[in-house]
Amino acid sequence: MASMTLFHSPLSPFVRKVMVVLHETGQLDRVTLQGVDISPVKPDATLNQGNPIGKIPALRLADGTVLHDSRVICEYLDQQHVGLPLLPREGSARWRRLTLMSQADAILDAAVSSRYEVAVRPADKRWDGWLDAQSEKIRRSLADLEQQHLAEIASGFDLAAIGLACALGYLDLRQPEFGWRERQPGLAAWYAEVAKRPSMLATAPTA
Repeated sequence: MASMTLFHSPLSPFVRKVMVVLHETGQLDRVTLQGVDISPVKPDATLNQGNPIGKIPALRLADGTVLHDSRVICEYLDQQHVGLPLLPREGSARWRRLTLMSQADAILDAAVSSRYEVAVRPADKRWDGWLDAQSEKIRRSLADLEQQHLAEIASGFDLAAIGLACALGYLDLRQPEFGWRERQPGLAAWYAEVAKRPSMLATAPTA
């Protein structure tokens, strides 16, 4: 029986991260999905209860406590199942994986920010320099992951890998012209395989 409520938007890559974790850890039946339709200029009153910044994803626990931020929720869910952990509990490996998680989230932050700049801000107020800076941030991050961390990313489908997979999926959805595969063939080959996982197929966004 579902004991938690996940505030959900199927096009949010941060929500997708949580959904992938629910699938991977066998906890999907513990959660009721509550759809929300928000933007930076359109809040949702129900979502804001216990979550004053109005952030998604947000997870309301059985006792009414609300967790928000995908990294917080994913780590919480990782400690609620009986399988192998998706994030090392201690030691240097934990800090490395947390840093890779942060880098994947930074790619998502830049991509989502670019999306809002184009889709929400009036055309005459768009800042091309801002968009260029976000694109460069994504390119630097992907190049670093390809050159320095590909073997570690490919070592298992853990929280860092899930975050990166969702980031690459979001780039495909919102910026199909970005051309990251040509520059990062190693990441492209890795993503082609992990995108076949049932958790990724079940959560794949459609425009």
